[in-house]
Amino acid sequence: MYRVRFRKDLNLLDIEWLAMFEPDRVGDYARKLRDEFDAEGFVPGYLLRMDMRRSGVQAQEAVRAFRRHFAGFPQASRIAVVTESAIARMQVRREMTQPYLRIFERAEGALTWLLRR
Repeated sequence: MYRVRFRKDLNLLDIEWLAMFEPDRVGDYARKLRDEFDAEGFVPGYLLRMDMRRSGVQAQEAVRAFRRHFAGFPQASRIAVVTESAIARMQVRREMTQPYLRIFERAEGALTWLLRR
């Protein structure tokens, strides 16, 4: 359903969503991600790349579950979301209103932007 890589050398949390999320699985995903975040020694201010190209638009129930389970998750300093879908782009903009977020069509461009200082 997803792949997660913690790249300490880049202070990067790199997530790839591989499918749509079932609303009842979002809580487990959030807990595992937070546990791994802490175990890897990450702290607020990290970089986040979320590659959503293979997951499609999330159902509204799943979106509500994400909102609930990720409230209070440590804040990134920059977020790059990767999607080619215009509808997914609209959903991301509606749900993720951080001024330090950008949306990209390609993962490489997202990483370049994240690492630019």
